[in-house]
Amino acid sequence: MKPPGHILVSNIFFAPYTYGGATVVAEQVAHQLMARHGCRITAVSAMSRADLPPYTVMKVEKDGIVNFLINLPPGRAYAEHYDNPRVTEIFARLIDDLAPDLLHAHCIQEIGAGILPMARRRNLPVVLSVHDFWWLCERQFMIRLNQKYCAQDPVRIENCRGCVDDLSRARLRRETLLAAAAHADLITFPSRFALELSRRSGMQGGRLAVWTNGVRQPGPGFFEAQARRRAADPRPVFGFVGGPSQIKGWPLIKAAFESLPNDHPPFAGLLVDASLDGSWWAGQDISGLKGDWKIHPRFDQSGMDDFYARIDVLLFLSQWKETFGLTIREALCRGIRVIQTDSGGTTEHDGIEPGRMLPIGAPPSALRAEIEWVLSGKIPPPQPRQVTSYAEQADALIDLIAEI
Repeated sequence: MKPPGHILVSNIFFAPYTYGGATVVAEQVAHQLMARHGCRITAVSAMSRADLPPYTVMKVEKDGIVNFLINLPPGRAYAEHYDNPRVTEIFARLIDDLAPDLLHAHCIQEIGAGILPMARRRNLPVVLSVHDFWWLCERQFMIRLNQKYCAQDPVRIENCRGCVDDLSRARLRRETLLAAAAHADLITFPSRFALELSRRSGMQGGRLAVWTNGVRQPGPGFFEAQARRRAADPRPVFGFVGGPSQIKGWPLIKAAFESLPNDHPPFAGLLVDASLDGSWWAGQDISGLKGDWKIHPRFDQSGMDDFYARIDVLLFLSQWKETFGLTIREALCRGIRVIQTDSGGTTEHDGIEPGRMLPIGAPPSALRAEIEWVLSGKIPPPQPRQVTSYAEQADALIDLIAEI
């Protein structure tokens, strides 16, 4: 099958205003579709600027992709955050003007699910790529008000009463979103876990499929830089990119490293501040952590190799079931050990060492045992694992499109 000539990609953020893992995936796949399959890509995303009139459309371009940004005003009604007729109308005009061959919708919160049935009314094929649980959960990540994982399986709206302000409007939201998603010819999920939970919770489309996320592969010179650092300083280095939140496991990490004996073998640690304003670790007391810990600044795709060359162990102690785990795959393909929890889609890779996975809710002593295992020095660093690249992810999308 000939690839679609013109793909209209929609995501809440898109270059030059990049934020979040799903945005990175949408952008990287778009560029691979251009380079490998000759596709033309146009993007539609959102912004919120007080200096521009509401629902103004601003056209920008970066790296060969034109991006139409729709300016969303503050104070929008509850329903307009998931189905906004004004945005749908603007989107319809863009489709009529641009005449794309396919709509590929990623994270469309704020843009609204109304664009899916609208595209189908125009006989435009629709691919919906689900990256999180926004379609099932008003709070997007299935995390309760007490910062605990919801654990519903399947998700039933009547069980959401304790989390939502108004159950009747949350029910309407759910019905609207699932009805809109059903207009997609293909719905993709980054893991089997995410697909099956969504299917059991009522999500339907023309076809449901797993579309594994790619990651940026190690660049030329990465392994040499890694080897030089390890030779210059043999201390194992732990890395954490999740931020100081309970749901990402920071209290567990903090307690485990504080409980290590004072005569522990030497090691170091890096805490990444991925916030836009460098505020994550401001005011956080890390003085009680054993080892030599430092704050590492936020990095983008181009700075990824520099960070991973500095660490030997990635700490991924998520306390909720995630749909995927980009950082885990980034670490595995660079020969970095991962200590992780049994956190949903993050576990679906053969690079995870058997018997080395902590259950969600494990006590600090369980993590401490893993840390001491690493510090024992008895186990050599793992070999780099084969992990899907963005190029392979783009190729897989073309194959999936051919099947619809």
